[in-house]
Amino acid sequence: MSLASKYDSKAAEEKWYSYWMENDFFKSVPDDRESYTIVIPPPNVTGVLHMGHMLNNTIQDVLIRRARLKGFNACWVPGTDHASIATEAKVVKKLKEQGIDKNDLTREEFLSHAWDWTHEYGGIILEQLKKLGASCDWSRTKFTLDDDMSASVIQVFIDLYNKGLIYRGYRMVNWDPEAQTTLSDEEVIYEERNGHLYYLEYPVKGTTDKVTIATTRPETILGDTAICVHPDDSRYTHLIGKTVLVPISNREIPVIADEYVDVEFGTGCLKITPAHDENDKKIGEKHGLEVIDIFNPDATLNSFGLHYQGKDRFEVRKEISQELEEKGFLVKKENHVHKVGTSERTKAVIEPRLSDQWFLKMEDLAQPAIKAVREDIVELLPAKFKSTYFHWMENVRDWNISRQLMWGQRIPAYYYGDGKEDFVVASSMDEAVSLSRKRTNNNSITEEDLRQENDVLDTWFSSWLWPISVFNGVLEPENEEINYYYPTRDLVTGPDILFFWVARMIVAGYELRDEKPFDKVYLTGLVRDKQRRKMSKSLGNSPDALKLLEEYGADGVRVGLLLSSAAGNDLMFDEDLCQQGKNFVNKIWNAFRLIKGWEVDKSLPQPDYAAQGIAWYRSRFAEALNEIEDHYSKYRISDVLMTSYKLIWDDFCGWLLEIIKPEYQQPIDPQTLAQVTELLEDNLRLMHPFTPFITEEVWQSITDRKVEEALCINTWPEIGTVDKGMLNDFELVKETISGIRKVRKEKQISFKNKIELMVINNEDLSKSYDELICKMGNVTQIESVQDQVPGAASFRVKSSEYFIPLAGAVDVDAELEKLAIELKHAKGFLISVQKKLGNERFVAGAPEQVVALEKKKEADALAKIETIEASMKSLKS
Repeated sequence: MSLASKYDSKAAEEKWYSYWMENDFFKSVPDDRESYTIVIPPPNVTGVLHMGHMLNNTIQDVLIRRARLKGFNACWVPGTDHASIATEAKVVKKLKEQGIDKNDLTREEFLSHAWDWTHEYGGIILEQLKKLGASCDWSRTKFTLDDDMSASVIQVFIDLYNKGLIYRGYRMVNWDPEAQTTLSDEEVIYEERNGHLYYLEYPVKGTTDKVTIATTRPETILGDTAICVHPDDSRYTHLIGKTVLVPISNREIPVIADEYVDVEFGTGCLKITPAHDENDKKIGEKHGLEVIDIFNPDATLNSFGLHYQGKDRFEVRKEISQELEEKGFLVKKENHVHKVGTSERTKAVIEPRLSDQWFLKMEDLAQPAIKAVREDIVELLPAKFKSTYFHWMENVRDWNISRQLMWGQRIPAYYYGDGKEDFVVASSMDEAVSLSRKRTNNNSITEEDLRQENDVLDTWFSSWLWPISVFNGVLEPENEEINYYYPTRDLVTGPDILFFWVARMIVAGYELRDEKPFDKVYLTGLVRDKQRRKMSKSLGNSPDALKLLEEYGADGVRVGLLLSSAAGNDLMFDEDLCQQGKNFVNKIWNAFRLIKGWEVDKSLPQPDYAAQGIAWYRSRFAEALNEIEDHYSKYRISDVLMTSYKLIWDDFCGWLLEIIKPEYQQPIDPQTLAQVTELLEDNLRLMHPFTPFITEEVWQSITDRKVEEALCINTWPEIGTVDKGMLNDFELVKETISGIRKVRKEKQISFKNKIELMVINNEDLSKSYDELICKMGNVTQIESVQDQVPGAASFRVKSSEYFIPLAGAVDVDAELEKLAIELKHAKGFLISVQKKLGNERFVAGAPEQVVALEKKKEADALAKIETIEASMKSLKS
């Protein structure tokens, strides 16, 4: 069989992925085997593959492929998330480019455009995951807006509402002016930004007094409804109960007293704007203050903004600060660094806003999820993330689950009146009519009298059901699949969604099924560049994932990503790692080509050295497999890879193949070839989860295989016996061979020339290894001696000392000339050191450690001179 000199990754990837798919190797149906289930963290339906996806999904694929080889019924469920905010923003942008305003469309018209967008761009990322080698059961692909998935979401909403856990309330929420929707607290990212602190004076009515307040947002003074001071602050007690005039608007607002004020902070006076700050709202409610909302939904100013109406908040900030200065209200302006809340999705600066929203009570729901992680019923890996988890869960706030969008599951609430409580929650319009009639005792209510809530549910309210809903466990809680595949085994995700998604799935698991959703959560680190910066489009430091796959092959990229990706630790990505991965893939291919290229002579017996090499590698493989199983049990995936990598690169390719390799153009015996092929197959089984394509290619090229013998669905290697004695002996053998090679290199003795070897065998290494050492070092014979051998180069292996006679092996004159030069340099160095040590001033004045270092240099130089002179003496004798 003719083999290509270079491995063609592209051809192999296309060939074997098609082969696996055609034969349904990734497909899973319930049977009598134990299930091993992973559900994919659903990427945004409109997303494209990036480095984080590649890392996350490679780890999942490693786990699922290994489980398949271990005999589990491996089921990896793929799918995508409808990503309400992100997708709607993209659709709105596309419509705008076409001259269409979202607000001019009916809900049905907008959703039609959104579905068109999704059908055109959605699922691209899943196709890209196939290029990575992801062995998902693609027949199970789910989308959070599939009919059954949406029905599950609606049913859960209704059930939780009926339990009294979902309510509608008027609350201060985080408002995204760009997406024009509310966000949960977890979707707000706080960033430190440079800004200003504006000190403003408010005239006290009827006096010449003024009070000074400091604010970072001068535009919000138009919504002020009070000035607040501490009741015990003697600077301001005379003002309590009086009124001040808001600059520019000249509205009168009261001066109130509240212990909330920190007298040490700023001027000790606070402006109170209940519509635009959570703490101000609480003070406003306590003191019965008016609430003035100065913003439109897009964060432009409304009619309360006076002559700034219609202008953007940041534009107004510049203009109003100028007006305040011109009119004498601005005392001073200071540079100020403060934290600003931004939308995780749109990056817009969020606005606190009072709004009617839907909430899920979380405090009681969180308790079983806290207990599960505290008792390691659900295990977080690495465990350092448990403290973060508990901090969030033990301080959990009610979840704002409504979004002012069209793309998503519409909240199943139907209003029959104008009051805040004039609604029913129902799964259909017919049911809503029936419930409305009962509630109002009015049988004349029809569909025309009802209007459904316009808000949709937060996307996370879909994905928190993911491990259950993908198996239809909400609509049919006792169906065969949910009972077989749930709880799932492992979840692989990033720590950035530990609360968004992971914690909420645990909550849902216990609330809906009284059971955990998964056993373990493997939290990957973030992929960063070599400067430790998070990869992002804006920084331009994120490589094109598909180009990496094109250049280095899927296996090379997978190895490159996982070589330095310890659980929970950020990965400093370097493209050189992918090159290293590609080199490793080529190493496997070249090892196979070498073995396949040997001719066999069936009449040849197996040499002892080959039998020893095979026996050693079997033991070394067993030892490594034990380590690998331990690493897998602790989810140290990068350690698994590194152990496997070293085993194959160093032990198999670097040692075993060299040991058994026949002389140039000579045949190999059939027993050795069969055994090394068997060991190669074990290596392929071991590496398949990491490098599925090259391993399947080599596996299928070794011999003709039946479909059911494909590596993808084969078996995991069994752990053999570890012969510690042989492994220890072989370390001595390897060191001996390395010592011989080092002397050959240093003394420029050609590897074609045979040499003699003598040994003071203090380590008592068995003579049975002599043949192997002679082959690997091109040694004629090994002779045991009692004393040092004159005229020989020597090296030590632990307590044993080896000698290689140089007479006849090297050019004595050339070697003496080289040693003479070394001796001259060494003596010159010694003179310079001794001169320094002979300087009493230096010895007395220099630090003790500096003098000690010079004395060590002297001792080292003397030892070197002695060694060189001994070598020259041996050569001359």
